[in-house]
Amino acid sequence: MAKPATTTLLVAVVAFFFFLVSASLSVASNADAPFIVAHKKASLNRLKSGAERVSISIDIYNQGSSTAYDVNLVDNNWPQDIFEIVSGNTSNSWERLDAGGLLSHTFELEGKVKGMFYGSPAVITFRIPTKDALQEAYSTPILPLDILAEKTPEKSFEWAKRLLAKYGSLISVITIVVLFVYLISTPSKSSAAKASKKKR
Repeated sequence: MAKPATTTLLVAVVAFFFFLVSASLSVASNADAPFIVAHKKASLNRLKSGAERVSISIDIYNQGSSTAYDVNLVDNNWPQDIFEIVSGNTSNSWERLDAGGLLSHTFELEGKVKGMFYGSPAVITFRIPTKDALQEAYSTPILPLDILAEKTPEKSFEWAKRLLAKYGSLISVITIVVLFVYLISTPSKSSAAKASKKKR
C-alpha cells in the first residue's frame, strides 16, 4: 500500500517540476519582448479671435527588452462635426521602436462646437518577430476638455493669491534678508546718543 502512495507523490512532484520549468520558459520568452507604454496629453489654447485650439501630443515608450517593428499610431476619436484638423495627422507610422526608445507625435485641432468632450485612448499596433499576430497597446486617456467654455475674468485678488502661492516663500526670504541688512547697516538710536554725549 505504501508503494502506490509513493508513486502518486513522485508523479505529482515530477508534474509540478515540469509545470515550473514550462512556466519559467514562458516567462523568459515573454521577457524578451517589447512593452509599449503610451502617454496622451491635450492642452487648450484660446486664440484672440475667439477660436480654441486643442494641441495633442502622444509619447510612445518601449519599456521592453526588444525592438517593436511596424509601429502604427491611430487616434481617430475626434469627430469631424466637433473638431477640424489644423496641423498634423491623427495617425502616424514608424519602421521600428528600439528597446528603451521613445517616439513622439503631435497634431493640432480647432474646436467648432461648445461643450464637454471626453476623448478615447489612442491605439498603437506593432509587430514582434516571434509572433504572427499584430500586438496592440492603448495610450492613457485624456481628461475631459471643456471646448469654447466661457471664461470669467479673473479678479485681481485671485490673481494675487495665485502669485503669492507660487512665489510666497521667495518673497519671504528676500524680505527677511533686506530687513536684516537694513538693521545691520543703520546705527541704533542708543549708540548714536552715546556718541553725542561723548563729544560734549
